[in-house]
Amino acid sequence: MSAPQAAWLASPGGARRLHLQHGPIDLVIGADGAPAATAAAYDAAWARFQDILVTLVGELALLRQPLGQAHPLLRGPVARRMAAACWPHRDAFITPMAAVAGSVADEILQAMTQAAALDRAYVNNGGDIALHLAPGQSFRAGIVCNPDHPHGDAIAVLDAAQPARGIATSGWRGRSLSLGIADAVTVLAENAALADAAATMIANAVSVEHPAVQRQPAQLVRDDSDLGALPVTVSVGVLPIFAVREALSHGVRRAHDLRRRGLIQAAFLSLQGETETAGGDLPAGISQQAVG
Repeated sequence: MSAPQAAWLASPGGARRLHLQHGPIDLVIGADGAPAATAAAYDAAWARFQDILVTLVGELALLRQPLGQAHPLLRGPVARRMAAACWPHRDAFITPMAAVAGSVADEILQAMTQAAALDRAYVNNGGDIALHLAPGQSFRAGIVCNPDHPHGDAIAVLDAAQPARGIATSGWRGRSLSLGIADAVTVLAENAALADAAATMIANAVSVEHPAVQRQPAQLVRDDSDLGALPVTVSVGVLPIFAVREALSHGVRRAHDLRRRGLIQAAFLSLQGETETAGGDLPAGISQQAVG
């Protein structure tokens, strides 16, 4: 296994961002505040990052097991975050791996905020983002529905006065395999781990049976997948509008259920140019407007 890597990235206005990479973990980190505070936060992020991947690999076999009625006995702090975020969804098929990206982001952010008083900070793990917002601060993120043809389709706003501090996106076009056919589902939740797990479950629910949808057993698509023999989406052809809307309606019902349970604040669902929003009426949420 290669060693963790760190590099500085330039940002508009001369601010610096920290890039941390180790195996599949790829983080872009930003911090706003007094110079001494941001320096301390970046140092803390790098120090905490050192054993994240090694510790996770040590418990990977258990992390790939579906959750049941007995809570898994995990040791590492990131692994425990993963299980806790996925636990509310255990009535359906889910493994703690559904929250791995968000949990890593939350862990690094916690190290930063414990090391220094910051105005604002974010840890972006491949699009799953953990946020710190001091009073009066906010964070805006553009949402891209189709990474093959990227442009701003909507905007997510997180405000310090609202509880959401995590953003995550899932869908069949993303980095992870999906049981559903959503191009993208973006979720705002209390933290990035909860958003990650919820985005996975909502994206799985966006589904319809149609000849244009091609699925294969997950283990044939990716031999290390935690989804085993479950059929995952590998291709979605052009669907009739009634099928698109039916698939989205299943996802919207799941999103509203998770909102009622307090597990998410808002969700934005997209499929072949059609979109739906749950929670867009909130002061901090997701609105369907173009991002310039």
